[in-house]
Amino acid sequence: MTEVKVVNLTKRFGEIVALDKVSFEIKDKEYLTVIGPSGCGKTTLLKCLAGIHSPTEGEIYFNRRLMNDVPIEERKIGYVFQEVALFPHMNVWDNITYGPRVKDLPSDMTVKIGQNFLKMIRLGIRSNSFPKDLSGGARQKTGLARALASSADLLLLDEPLGSLDVKSRTDLRYEIRDLVKDLGLTAIHITHDQEEAMSIGDRVVVLKAGRLLDVESPYELYSNPKTLFMSNFVGDANFLEGRVVKVLKNSSFVDSRGLLLESNDSSRAEGDRVVAMIRPEYVSVTNNDNTKEGIPAFVENFDFEGATIRYEVIIKNSRQFIVRLPYTSSIETFDVGEKVILNFTPKNTRLYSYPEVGLRRELALE
Repeated sequence: MTEVKVVNLTKRFGEIVALDKVSFEIKDKEYLTVIGPSGCGKTTLLKCLAGIHSPTEGEIYFNRRLMNDVPIEERKIGYVFQEVALFPHMNVWDNITYGPRVKDLPSDMTVKIGQNFLKMIRLGIRSNSFPKDLSGGARQKTGLARALASSADLLLLDEPLGSLDVKSRTDLRYEIRDLVKDLGLTAIHITHDQEEAMSIGDRVVVLKAGRLLDVESPYELYSNPKTLFMSNFVGDANFLEGRVVKVLKNSSFVDSRGLLLESNDSSRAEGDRVVAMIRPEYVSVTNNDNTKEGIPAFVENFDFEGATIRYEVIIKNSRQFIVRLPYTSSIETFDVGEKVILNFTPKNTRLYSYPEVGLRRELALE
């Protein structure tokens, strides 16, 4: 059982503030993922939890025990790095059983632990192989098993899949999560890949410039982003600036440079300057000239992505708009230069107050 509580965690390196009063809690057996732009403090957070860095301010608790000054070896953590630091002179078996042997566990217990983890990572036939003879995925599995074999209750993963090819990375992400869940561990998984974070995390932490922006389930993070930055950073989004021209009980209307948009957000006042956000996959497209409602556009470019097609279209006042449609052999496709009509619902049109710093700066990653 491992519950983690972080309270106003601050870490400074000279004048650089890597973490700035970060607070959140992790439930027992929860798989938490952490995302954010490069340099946002993700790895610093993990190293503070591990005891590699000491907090400048704030507290870290494991199961209500203050851990700020507890040595690394007493924290019962397993740490997995992006570049797997296996012992090159040891084979898979010796790497996995290193922890139990260092702890002087009885030989029969060490063998049992080693056999269990070899079975879990499905590398039994490679137990005598050395790291140089393994694929990247197999090395990462071995590193994971070695971390877990040391009786870890909390698993810290620092971009463990970043150096793998796309297919291996996708497969291994689910294998790691399933293994952690089967063992009943608590895990914190740092990644730069939003899709990875959303697909395996019970909840997702978002950091920017050392500050915590949000901790939410993947569904809430994507469907109901609290800020413009969040809506842009997690997934693709279209942004249309405008002013509220009419407010009703359950909806409002925005004039965006001649386009009239409707949203179910009725919390604004007439005259408010706002930004409307629409996800590309929430947009429908037709080339039916008889369609009376919708936004006229023409196709500027498109990219085939396998399961989807990403269209770049131009709407009124030469503004670019992104549309993502699912692809099947029977779906209607559109050519460059073709005139189309876009539609999206008030439910899927979210409104945000126009940022004081300007839209471009608000959306910037740094």
